[in-house]
Amino acid sequence: MDIKIIKFPSAQAGLPDGFESLEPSKEVWMDVISKFGLATSLLQEPLEQLLQEFKPACLVADFFFPWATDAAKKFGIPRLVFHGTSFFSLCMTECLRLYEPFKRVESDDEPFVVPNLPGEIELTRKKIPDFLVEEIETDMTKMFKASEESELKSYGVVVNSFYELEASYADFYRNFLGRKAWHIGPVSLCNKGIEDKAERGRKASIDEDECLKWLDSKKTNTVVHICFGSMARVTSTQLKEIAMGLEDSGQEFIWVVKLDKGNEEEERLPERFEERTKEKGLIIRAWAPQVLILEHPAVGGFVTHCGWNSTLEGISAGVPMVTWPIAAEQFYNEKLVTDFLKIGVAVGVKHWVSVVGDFVNRDEVGKAVKAIMVGEKAEELRSRAKAFGDTAKRAVEKDGSSYSDLNALIQELSLHQGH
Repeated sequence: MDIKIIKFPSAQAGLPDGFESLEPSKEVWMDVISKFGLATSLLQEPLEQLLQEFKPACLVADFFFPWATDAAKKFGIPRLVFHGTSFFSLCMTECLRLYEPFKRVESDDEPFVVPNLPGEIELTRKKIPDFLVEEIETDMTKMFKASEESELKSYGVVVNSFYELEASYADFYRNFLGRKAWHIGPVSLCNKGIEDKAERGRKASIDEDECLKWLDSKKTNTVVHICFGSMARVTSTQLKEIAMGLEDSGQEFIWVVKLDKGNEEEERLPERFEERTKEKGLIIRAWAPQVLILEHPAVGGFVTHCGWNSTLEGISAGVPMVTWPIAAEQFYNEKLVTDFLKIGVAVGVKHWVSVVGDFVNRDEVGKAVKAIMVGEKAEELRSRAKAFGDTAKRAVEKDGSSYSDLNALIQELSLHQGH
């Protein structure tokens, strides 16, 4: 396989050299988002040169590259949009956009049912992105609108999910909303080797052997994994509440702690916390080998921000979740996990707050962790989660639902190329 790499034009867009992903604090995010959007648009010309040279059968491009549809069209190549979220979230987003039910309630806390969506899913205005409710025109909303328009002109959509997980929403997306779409996931299950799993996303900041050795010393389903993804930021006060909640819960844990620049660890964690919990807990700074951790038999629960990659990795590993959404479509994913799949417990966050999460106190943290680990419904949650995990693995095997849908897509593209 020959891989061609296009250099990301950071400097041309006024960004530091090597700035290739968005992982800033809220202040930095607001400063660089327009420059980052400009940098991605500058990829169009070098990509078109590759399309002209190699004439591929199709172009698969992320949702946030709206120019990709026009680029592919120049050479008669079908463009597929890759969505990094669920069918459930896509349906939710579209129904909120089409019907605007949030405009028919009198307060931010009054619940409403999302119209036409299967399953009577309730939301409040507080759990919807600010820009949708307030119709704010920003660089981000302009890019989102352009991406939606580009998707409608594209050949179709590929989704990192599997049919059995959200069949009614996959059908709704294709039949009611009229979108051509194929489910091809969970893509993380394509990584079979330990090294591939350990470096999902990037190289871990802890040696995977050290991490696995620590987990090997623990009993089955006794460790809870806590991680809020790559972009969410936790305040010093919230970090301490999480620490005290974990300690109060009495559960063993692996906790991924991301430090903001300029903050020392001693200033953020409670005094002597690591010393007190050294037998029960493992703290990882920065990036963790999450897929390996979740797949280990010692791990019996997952506290997650409900980003789709993390949510699907938790589902694939068959572990119940504490849902702690922060931004983007994460409140929708929480609804999928807690209300539809019934494999998780909500920590109680009520407000969409962009980058830095809504505050949760130690009692709520401890209560939610205990609920999925040792609560009266813990075994029921774990049993349901394990069943979905087993189904996820079958989906990507030969003749599984995702395997078959990917084959159907390839055959359709082959016929398209033939014409």
